[in-house]
Amino acid sequence: MTENRLQGKICLVTGSTSGIGKVTARELANRGATVVLVSRSRAKGEATQAEIKQATGNQEVELLVADLSVLENVRHLAAEFQHTHDHLHLLVNNAGAAYPRRTLTSEGLEATLAVNYLAPFLLTELLLDTLKASAPARIVNVSSAQHATVSMEFDNLQGEKTYATLRNYGQAKLALLLWTYELARRLEGTGVTVNALHPGITASNFPAGMAGPAAWAMKLSKPFLLTAEQGAQTTLYLATSPQVEGVTGKYFAKSQAKPSSSRSYDKTVGLRLWEVRSNWWLVLRNGPETLLRGKERQGLQRSRQRRGIALPYACKGRGNPSPLPW
Repeated sequence: MTENRLQGKICLVTGSTSGIGKVTARELANRGATVVLVSRSRAKGEATQAEIKQATGNQEVELLVADLSVLENVRHLAAEFQHTHDHLHLLVNNAGAAYPRRTLTSEGLEATLAVNYLAPFLLTELLLDTLKASAPARIVNVSSAQHATVSMEFDNLQGEKTYATLRNYGQAKLALLLWTYELARRLEGTGVTVNALHPGITASNFPAGMAGPAAWAMKLSKPFLLTAEQGAQTTLYLATSPQVEGVTGKYFAKSQAKPSSSRSYDKTVGLRLWEVRSNWWLVLRNGPETLLRGKERQGLQRSRQRRGIALPYACKGRGNPSPLPW
């Protein structure tokens, strides 16, 4: 994949209607790629699509609409992409979010974990065959330096015990890194590379999800933050530079390979997380309620029953499903 000429290359970018995701999508289009935007809002997505077409003169800018906090939507997104495309040369998992309080999605999942980790994991897994068929291909995961402030709490991944915005966000980004490294090992020899990055602290829409002291700190520091243009440079470097052709399983900041936290290299934790993820296929078949515990699961089940929604097989009857190792 050459840095300046991307004609014939198909790129999918999540979170591509604002901030560094929008800059990334625009610059890929400017270099001639077919760019598939992913937006939660159709109106915002269509506006961004039109803007990028006009700015670059590239009419090969497409739009798919999906709320990535809902895993069923992620499945539909992958299927919709594969319905129209046989190849995928670049997948940029850029979408991210932070929530000021613990928020459950419509599937009963904690939203920070769903958007920042589970969605990119699932989307990538569903598109892996397409990526392999397009080799050489690249996967770029946008992580955060916040990962270095936390460790994996397998009994509190969904904030069941306690929830704090930056801690849970950091844990999701640490999970993303652990997965990146393990995926790189498993993709060896396929021609598909996967790397992660810290974009820098960027003045974007991201702080809108914060509250309290963290929100005030972000507002006060905004004049000193990176612009979206600056924040997108490492993503674009990993996406297009010939200097990283064949490079995989690395963490980058300021377009340079850097060591991530020592916890992110713990293969035992990474393998445990991989085992947890393998159970997601059971969850996707039987319903995300499998992840909930005690009163939360019972409450969601009663709500579904009141609305006449059929319960997944694993949640029927008196017994609880076998708990996942979370």
